[in-house]
Amino acid sequence: MDIPARLPSPARTGAAAGHRGYFHEAAFYSGPDELLAIVMPFLLDGVAAGEPTLVVFGEAHASLVRDALPADVKVDFVQAGARYTRPASTIREFRALFAGHVEAGATQIRVAGELPPATFGPGWEWWARYESAINHAYDEFPVWGMCAYDRLRTPAHVLDDVARTHPRTAAPGGTHLPHACYVPPEVFLPGIRLRPTGPMPPPHVELHAPSPSEARRMVSAVDGGRLAPDRLDDLAVAVSETVTNAHRHGTPPIRLRMWALPDRTVISVTDGGRGPTDPFAGLLPTGDGARGGLGLWVTHQCCDAVTERHGPDGYTVTVTMTV
Repeated sequence: MDIPARLPSPARTGAAAGHRGYFHEAAFYSGPDELLAIVMPFLLDGVAAGEPTLVVFGEAHASLVRDALPADVKVDFVQAGARYTRPASTIREFRALFAGHVEAGATQIRVAGELPPATFGPGWEWWARYESAINHAYDEFPVWGMCAYDRLRTPAHVLDDVARTHPRTAAPGGTHLPHACYVPPEVFLPGIRLRPTGPMPPPHVELHAPSPSEARRMVSAVDGGRLAPDRLDDLAVAVSETVTNAHRHGTPPIRLRMWALPDRTVISVTDGGRGPTDPFAGLLPTGDGARGGLGLWVTHQCCDAVTERHGPDGYTVTVTMTV
């Protein structure tokens, strides 16, 4: 479950001094020297101030930072690939981490991080939603987050989204400037559109108005041992939750389609309704769980990709699990 935290008084340092909530920056760099010129003062100042200071980089950049740190300076290293798996899970885990530091008395937490390059591929929109949503999801914590992006290796459309999801940018020399093109998550999230993935073949199975139990049985029967048992269980949970949501919150007709492709299993559930209006749906739980509100959030943590589409035929949730 998500862990709430109380925001302490704003006894903060550096550019975030006096700020309440999440101080979210992008750090655009070209090459390792520029990356260090931006990140090292941020880390060293955090350690000097006695603040929890974390580095969430891939191994190459983590090693770069380790080599540059003075021997007597200690920061916490977290492997980026292990932390950035699925956006909803990443948010849940970081919220728990931040809550622990706040309970221990931290008045500011510094995090320098980078998304793995694999997130810049066809599923980037999932992570663009993440970068936008955390402006809200982390805002009850005294966090200063610096997200590093390589100008030379990051696709142009990703850099455009990064500029629109980060309120500020950090540069060498201790410069911290507001982003003129920043878009608040309440505006960015409803406007993001998934790029076309190409035509799909006819589905292997199509069910009309299935019950959650029928959907679970269909997943197991059609998979035929392609997925590992734990991943098959996760997929069955996701499909069951999605069908339950369609019956509970959507309108008829309800249709489920499944594709057992060579490299992945894809399942879509469409109902005739409008879908959720909450821009953070799926990335954060809604309500207390007693009356629902957790189904889409659970689904986002179970599968390798989740997309939502609002179209003339209604609302469609598509879940994907790679084989």
